[in-house]
Amino acid sequence: MTPRRSTRQVRVGDERTGVVLIGGGKPAIDGTPTTPAPVAVQTMTAGYTYDVDRCVAEINKLAAGGADIVRVAVPQRKDTEALKEILNQTRVPIVADVHFHFQRALEAIEAGVHKIRLNPGNINDRDQVNSVIDACKERGLPIRIGVNEGSIIERKDKQRRMTELGKFFSERKQGHLLALMVVKLEEYLDIFHEREFFDVVISAKLMDAASVIEVYREISERFDYPLHLGVTHAGPRETGAIRSIAALSALLAEGIGDTLRISYANDPIFEVEDGLELLYSLDLRERKGIDLIACPTCGRIQVDLFTLVQNVREKLCDEITVPMKVAVMGCVVNGPGEAEGADVAVFAGDRRGIIYVQGERVANVTEEEILDRLLKECRDFQSRVLGGKAKLGEKRVEIVPPDPIGELGSGFEKIASGDVEKTSTVTIGRT
Repeated sequence: MTPRRSTRQVRVGDERTGVVLIGGGKPAIDGTPTTPAPVAVQTMTAGYTYDVDRCVAEINKLAAGGADIVRVAVPQRKDTEALKEILNQTRVPIVADVHFHFQRALEAIEAGVHKIRLNPGNINDRDQVNSVIDACKERGLPIRIGVNEGSIIERKDKQRRMTELGKFFSERKQGHLLALMVVKLEEYLDIFHEREFFDVVISAKLMDAASVIEVYREISERFDYPLHLGVTHAGPRETGAIRSIAALSALLAEGIGDTLRISYANDPIFEVEDGLELLYSLDLRERKGIDLIACPTCGRIQVDLFTLVQNVREKLCDEITVPMKVAVMGCVVNGPGEAEGADVAVFAGDRRGIIYVQGERVANVTEEEILDRLLKECRDFQSRVLGGKAKLGEKRVEIVPPDPIGELGSGFEKIASGDVEKTSTVTIGRT
């Protein structure tokens, strides 16, 4: 992992919602030092903003799921008119997504939103942009300049488009489009600089993962503003997850990216879940809740493992708040090692499950009993952690699985003598 790049830092939110910091590492304008904030996870509501009750319910659901910032669309006047009521009923920073009419931005600012998103491809009148900048500057609100593949291309004047493309990225895939995105960002930022407005976040999204990596690498070298990562038009979750993670994980591993949205044609709660899991996996955020690991498909599995894994995840995702590692393994090959390394673990053998808590065996139950007993041990362990009676990641004993054949162990002798229960994980049938 490459250390995070240093950027200006942007603040989103207020005392009521809490402030989310984006980026950091470079001193503020007044010279105050800043440090890079954790990468923030964003998403966007799927319903109509003017439908207040549904919009509020969706925002609160997304915030409860872990979203740091939620964006809402405001294409019509009735959407911005609904914002005050929405803001009074939510406790997460809200971004107003403005595309075609600068007046919607001014109305959203007046309503009290915490950030504005502008698209240079759709609002390019300088006076209109200046009016939005001045309104945000007066209230201390940041602006995201979001360039998207679908809106950046100049459609009306083909000759102008060809001139803008220039020779940038001439040897790269979709080089003409990447060049145009960078040029548009530079032109737009010039307007902000003239107004001495620097509370800016920038993004440049495409649907092609490799091109997303290319363009963000380029703009990370050209600009010192925090970057909002994303892959646009990523598709359904089944394929969009791969497309998004391919681009975002590469950039994050290079230290590029300060906030992100994984975009799906699906319920946005999945965007939040997968965005958080990406950051957890890269150690860019402290995990909340269980870290669930399980066997892949294998011919050695001796219980209905996949149903068991899904049941464990569904039942514990809301109950467990401490980042305990839970292992659900299907046989004795990898099971002992995972049981030893996990806080709570089960591995199976001959339609039974042996359950361990921090390496210490606590139960040997039938397949039908595995789920309930495993859930109980997870809940009990969390209670001990919260009560200061246990610590995450500790290991109490060494688990030595018996080796029925070969010179690496004396499994047959241990089983015959009855000693296996004290030193091994495989005492199938004993309680």
